[in-house]
Amino acid sequence: MSAGFFAVFDDIAMLLDDATAMSKVATQKTAGILGDDLAVNAQKASGFTASRELPVLWAISKGSFINKLIILPFAFLLSAYAPWLILPILMLGGVYLAFEGTEKIYEYFVPQTTQKREIDYTPHSKEEILEIEKEKIKSAIITDFILSIEIIIIALGTVVSQTLPIQIVVVSFVAILATVGVYGIVGMIIRMDDVGFKIIAVGQEKKRTLLIKIGQMLVNALPKVIKALTVVGTLAMLLVAGGIFVHNVEAIHHAIDFIPSILGELLVGAILGMIALALEKGFHSLR
Repeated sequence: MSAGFFAVFDDIAMLLDDATAMSKVATQKTAGILGDDLAVNAQKASGFTASRELPVLWAISKGSFINKLIILPFAFLLSAYAPWLILPILMLGGVYLAFEGTEKIYEYFVPQTTQKREIDYTPHSKEEILEIEKEKIKSAIITDFILSIEIIIIALGTVVSQTLPIQIVVVSFVAILATVGVYGIVGMIIRMDDVGFKIIAVGQEKKRTLLIKIGQMLVNALPKVIKALTVVGTLAMLLVAGGIFVHNVEAIHHAIDFIPSILGELLVGAILGMIALALEKGFHSLR
């Protein structure tokens, strides 16, 4: 009886060891999208008054958890009953990532000409402000849903050959990390300027020049950090997209094996993105 009891613990320990090893691989594979997720949500959660930033971020975080709870069961059912669909979905997600990354680069170099709107300086009522806030939260949760699908499918693709218990542990871990880790960091980023203002106030009160400079540095750093995250997230999307095709399409893998892998994946991601962007632009012009 005791032997059987300890055998169960051995099985659990082996499962956790395997799950830990695969979690590291899955986290590395999804790091690119996590970076993009971080950049997108830092932009979505900023721009509110200081008193509303954390409540808005908490509302988006709860929506993100609900998104994961919806997506995870479907992902595990897919793995159990139609695992052959994971690779096509993964590659479709790769095309979408490449398109999104290339579109960001295109919009940076080819600014969209939009009609200049007059700024409305009329003060909004509390109800109007809350309604605007609600719409922004809804938009952020929808964006999170799309990114969550990509993160979970990529994580699942790394463990598709493993047993179902390992898949559940690994993919659930990545999903939780994607929410807790990303939104925790976003919370620190969006409060950076408020911390800076408080340090400046303390520095002025105590007449400490160093504190004032540190506070000013934090205040000035916020927009630069968000911009840097956007750049890193864009490059990461192209790398992840290219990597999906390089590692799963033999012909592409052999075609670029003469150049460093990271450059090859970036090149493939950029080419995929340009093709997808050209098709999207062509479709819109036909309409």
